Amino acid sequence: MAEIVTVDGARVGVLMGSASDWPVMEKTSQTLQKLEIPHECNVISAHRAPKRLEAYCATAEERGIQILICAAGGAAHLAGVAAALTHLPVLGCPMKAWSTEGLDSLLSMAQMPKGIPVGTLAVGGAGAVNAAIFAAEIMALSDKDVRSRVLAFRADQSAATFELPGAPGHS
Repeated sequence: MAEIVTVDGARVGVLMGSASDWPVMEKTSQTLQKLEIPHECNVISAHRAPKRLEAYCATAEERGIQILICAAGGAAHLAGVAAALTHLPVLGCPMKAWSTEGLDSLLSMAQMPKGIPVGTLAVGGAGAVNAAIFAAEIMALSDKDVRSRVLAFRADQSAATFELPGAPGHS
């Protein structure tokens, strides 16, 4: 079995139930990079490698991880199991799977039992990007450097809303 990837100084752990989730979750990683948030990415299936998930969650906080972002499709238990194994905030990114266009994944994450919360985002790429931004916003509550990067990111995003590339008078 492959080793768990750890990154010195990582503050966010990005977990996927399958390598097939990477094309979407790469957007999470790219957004965290833009925000200069150190992170690490791992494939850990809650169903196929529960002991690996347990080991990851058991060491996450002592390694400096503050937030977990978990993506999975189908039954989508990764975020819920991770939330049960740690007190760190867990953000869930539902993935489209083999049926229901991701609704099954969304409901699996959103319908957690009382006491084990998973902050659930949109299905697919929008949720993957928003998970990174939300993680940064949580960290920004106690880190002024992250706060300034989040504010700059949001300002750039707002400014880009009004651009019409190629249109007369726009760049």
